[in-house]
Amino acid sequence: MILTEFDYVRPVALDEALTLLADAPGARVLAGGQSLLPDLRSGADRARLLVDVRHLEELRGITRTADGLRVGALTTLAELALHPLVSAEAPELAAAARANGDPQVRNLGTAGGNLAAGGRATDLPVAAIAAGALVELAGPAGRSTLPAARLAVSGVPDGAVITALLLPPGGRAAAFEKAPDRATRYPLCAVAVRITPDGPRIAVTGATARALRPRGVEERLREGPYTADTVLAAFRAEPRELFVPGRGTSAEYLGHLAGVLTARALARAQALA
Repeated sequence: MILTEFDYVRPVALDEALTLLADAPGARVLAGGQSLLPDLRSGADRARLLVDVRHLEELRGITRTADGLRVGALTTLAELALHPLVSAEAPELAAAARANGDPQVRNLGTAGGNLAAGGRATDLPVAAIAAGALVELAGPAGRSTLPAARLAVSGVPDGAVITALLLPPGGRAAAFEKAPDRATRYPLCAVAVRITPDGPRIAVTGATARALRPRGVEERLREGPYTADTVLAAFRAEPRELFVPGRGTSAEYLGHLAGVLTARALARAQALA
């Protein structure tokens, strides 16, 4: 299919972009375009106006702050995958970026776009959730933050733009594992984990309706050990309704796959600790 008709504007500042979004219901933010443009082409999404923010330097860069790391929303997945600070302090995020698509996709796709891609499973949200990250937003009411887990439920508010991903101080005891769909490279199931003093933080996507933390699994594994048998048993105890069948897979299969990937990720996280 071809793109439907829309208007296009390239603001020179974030405030201008926010004004355009507020004044044009149905406007969409264009960053890397790796999710939006295919959706516009297929008819899965529509836009009366594309607001191109790709040239807003204030949305770029990875910096250390007093509270951890700040990843600008326009940071590309390729940059995120190779950045030494991210690799050292949020390895699950770097691994998720490396697992996303192919080199061309990673060179164009952005951290903010991957987090904002509604309606499909993408790789960064589970890594952000496992890391305990916050998403920084700019909107009509000013700046705000939202836990990455909450963003996965609510999506980006109308008229708002993701400006950064805020990562708390972490460490190397974290990992990401993915079983990609062969046709699309989106995750059939992807898992991110982080081992904390309070037990493991686990996030799952692809196999579930949205990126989420399986709290029952976390509770069963709180005291360890993180062996393959204990992890698989923890996932078997979850209600099958948690896992959404599709693409030729059953809920039973997806629950088992999530357990296998989680066991691998926890073993890798322990090795990195």
